[in-house]
Amino acid sequence: MSKLSGNRGEWSEIYVLLKLLGDGVLRPGIRDKEQSVYPLLKVFRKEGVHNFEYRIEEGCVHIRGGGAAPLSLPCECFCRYADRVLKAIKENLSGNFSLPDIEEFLLGIHCRTLKAKSSSKTDIFLEVHDPKTQQQLLLGFSIKSQLGSPSTLLNASKATNFIYEVSPQLCERDIMDINSISSRNKIKERIERVLLAQCNFKFSRTEQSVFFNNLTLIDSLLPHIIAQMVLLYFRTDLSSVMDLAQVLAKDNPMSFDNSHRHGYYHYKIKRFLTDVALGMMPSQVWSGAYDATGGYLVVKKDGSIECHHSYSKNTFEEYLLHTTKLDTASSSRHNFGELLPIGDRLLFKLNLQIRFLQ
Repeated sequence: MSKLSGNRGEWSEIYVLLKLLGDGVLRPGIRDKEQSVYPLLKVFRKEGVHNFEYRIEEGCVHIRGGGAAPLSLPCECFCRYADRVLKAIKENLSGNFSLPDIEEFLLGIHCRTLKAKSSSKTDIFLEVHDPKTQQQLLLGFSIKSQLGSPSTLLNASKATNFIYEVSPQLCERDIMDINSISSRNKIKERIERVLLAQCNFKFSRTEQSVFFNNLTLIDSLLPHIIAQMVLLYFRTDLSSVMDLAQVLAKDNPMSFDNSHRHGYYHYKIKRFLTDVALGMMPSQVWSGAYDATGGYLVVKKDGSIECHHSYSKNTFEEYLLHTTKLDTASSSRHNFGELLPIGDRLLFKLNLQIRFLQ
């Protein structure tokens, strides 16, 4: 029976390991004009309680760790198996699958799991040579794959629900009628009905205070700005973060002083995206320290791997702004999208989920 089984995204992490060890370099994303090609020196991988080091030297990968006997294999061997994993990922369009024909090789190089722990933003640690500074850098990267469904930047959960107060109050019959709307675009239509009744949505709080406080740590007005962006997404046909940011900048719901044309909304939203990408999780108290210190490794549809390096701060922020969108998660699972009469207040929840564009 196969010991390794996973979906396309999970197999993509193994593909990245094999591909990097075979190629021996990190290549910059097309947007990153400043970044050089980084020669790859070592890859570090944790399996259970054991740590393994994959060192690249003179066309070979030298593996050690976990109390196992040292092993050396040519880099081209990793290239061949990477090609086979890539082919399998492209052929298996949905669900979990196994690759019995390469499992013996993977177990031999101490790959007994496919995916890094979800509690960390970092999927892989790399030691690279920086040709600019002539230094060796140990960096943690998050892996995002375009081989399957669009990857998430921020996963939906009840923690990412934004709560709005609806005023003035509606009668019980109107509330029931609005909540009974069950079309494909039910949330948008419910919001439209509330607005047609001359009611307003005023942001109150996030469902979990930890997320509110994390956002406040980044910027004191960020909870209100993201709440406006979420409401705009559900009210309109806009979904890309860039488009939403442009509308917010035009409408200026926070009444910023625009006399000198400061880019308040773009700046603050880029900061938010970067902090989510590299460290912040909604349900965990965040100190502001980054976890994925290197940035993102993106598996393109052709199997190439692009490095979007957080060291190139401006380029990395622009990459996130231009390649992400808001998405609608399950309203029943995350309990949002209905009018909620609570005492003398009328509340409405909307959920934040962010994905990458394909």
